[in-house]
Amino acid sequence: MTKQYDLVVIGTGTGASSVAARCRAAGWTVAVIDHLPFGGTCALRGCDPKKILVGAIEAIDHVRHMRGHGLAGDEPAIAWGDLMGFKRGFTEPVPAMKENDFAKSGIDAYHGRARFCGPRSVEVGGGVLEGRFVVIAVGAVPMRLGIAGEEHVITSTEFLELDRLPKRIVLLGGGFIAAEFANIAAQAGAQVTVLEQMDRMLGPFDPDLVGWLMQKFQEVGIEVRLQTRVTAIEKRNDGFSVIASSNGKDERFEADIVVHAAGRVPDLEPLDLPAAGVKSEKGRLALNEFLQSVSNPHVYAVGDAASSGPPLTPVSSHDAKVAAANMLDGNHAKPNYLGVPSVAFTTPPIAAVGMSEKQARDSGVKFRMKSEKASGWYTARRVAETTYGFKVMVDDASDRILGAHLIGPHCDEVINIFALAIRKGLTAEDLKTTMFAYPTATSDIGYML
Repeated sequence: MTKQYDLVVIGTGTGASSVAARCRAAGWTVAVIDHLPFGGTCALRGCDPKKILVGAIEAIDHVRHMRGHGLAGDEPAIAWGDLMGFKRGFTEPVPAMKENDFAKSGIDAYHGRARFCGPRSVEVGGGVLEGRFVVIAVGAVPMRLGIAGEEHVITSTEFLELDRLPKRIVLLGGGFIAAEFANIAAQAGAQVTVLEQMDRMLGPFDPDLVGWLMQKFQEVGIEVRLQTRVTAIEKRNDGFSVIASSNGKDERFEADIVVHAAGRVPDLEPLDLPAAGVKSEKGRLALNEFLQSVSNPHVYAVGDAASSGPPLTPVSSHDAKVAAANMLDGNHAKPNYLGVPSVAFTTPPIAAVGMSEKQARDSGVKFRMKSEKASGWYTARRVAETTYGFKVMVDDASDRILGAHLIGPHCDEVINIFALAIRKGLTAEDLKTTMFAYPTATSDIGYML
């Protein structure tokens, strides 16, 4: 039997929940489907639980910095089991809360793997749901590595559920997950090795600032091997052996666990897109400027599944507003990703918004740039942090911020001021003449311009 809805949403994460709520508030009948616990990646398997672990690591890092500067006593240590218990206090209530919210809103919720069986029809749990519209908001999954022994690798989701932190950890890849988890594990006492096939980690961030961060990685004992391509993983009695090629030579890295941190792709394969006539290109949905499928006007996508903007939670929320507006009132809204900030929650964090230096130079725009490793500034010295700096580009003609790149204490918060300036067209003079509370990291902004 087929059940009819105005909207069927595949997924229950940030974007999925937002688009479902908006359409339900407009009087539509709405159904949501998820084969995983309700709540999505950010709340259950990504941003939120990760940041809880980072909070403990930041405390450890701060105490170590301040030793000899007013703090004494025993060396602090992470109680991993207790930390994971604290983390679960945030994540475990989410699925039931989310399901209860759906019920209160009059949104029908279905558990199971969704699969298209027609242009507007989705099969789940032996039944069929048909909507006037279907929104794909399935999030992303770790990409296939295509190497022998791939089955031995654990995902970031599994890492966040470890009851015990192993001694030897190898992370494959050099992006957000690798950088953040390497810091968590190393500061918690593990021996950590990062294997990255490119010539540097954290490609989306400024190379100079990443270089400063790599110095901090060395300080905390993280071994980073660049231009190193993993070719196989072997199971051994005492763990795993990761075989990698570097400069034409094979090397082995021994580990108790091997963590996949080599990138994620939209979780589209199980959906059977051809059954709905939904086109995809190289694992990405083919969408128009309204986040609508180019081949099936009944289907929209948001967040990681859309791959239209940066793979970040605020982007998913933004996409949801756009898709909902277009379904409710006809195509008119387009996503605007200007000034979306990115942060890698390392210790210290590194952040970016707007153009990179290379993009600014390639654009042909005349601009001024100020960059400094500012470890001697009060913001860094107050907490005995040696890694602090910035790079900011400003358009000469308009005085508007082109890009800002920060590393150091509180830069994960300060970057939002630069994001606001870029998105709303504020000038460098606007920021320099703003009276920020002092002494705060934000009060450094005027000196960065």
